[in-house]
Amino acid sequence: MEENWQNKHIVFFDGDCGVCNFWVQWILERDKKDRFMFASLQSDFGQKFLFERGLNTKVFNTIYLWSPGRYYLEKSKAILNITNLLGGIYKLSGLGKIIPSFLSDKVYDIVSKNRMKLANQKCYLPTPHQRAKFIQV
Repeated sequence: MEENWQNKHIVFFDGDCGVCNFWVQWILERDKKDRFMFASLQSDFGQKFLFERGLNTKVFNTIYLWSPGRYYLEKSKAILNITNLLGGIYKLSGLGKIIPSFLSDKVYDIVSKNRMKLANQKCYLPTPHQRAKFIQV
């Protein structure tokens, strides 16, 4: 299974969050170059990722983007990098990099704190192709 994700960018997200699930669906629909795979932070794979980096394994209010063997990013840096990797018009979000991280992460934290109020918790059903992009260990 490891070879399926070693050359991908892995998005770790809160599997119980409607905003996070909306964000995952948004990426799935735009990932034309098949660059991303996904894992919830609550999964065994997500927990291992957090534990190995000394990150909190009980609070799931942060999105992470991991490129195995290279880097991991969190919060606004992860989001900006995801949109940049999607390419096309989404590369324009790179302009967000001119905003200092402490400010963009502050906005991220406000959204994160209120995320359960912002989106309903409807169940998203991915297509079989999209389902294959989720890491389940």
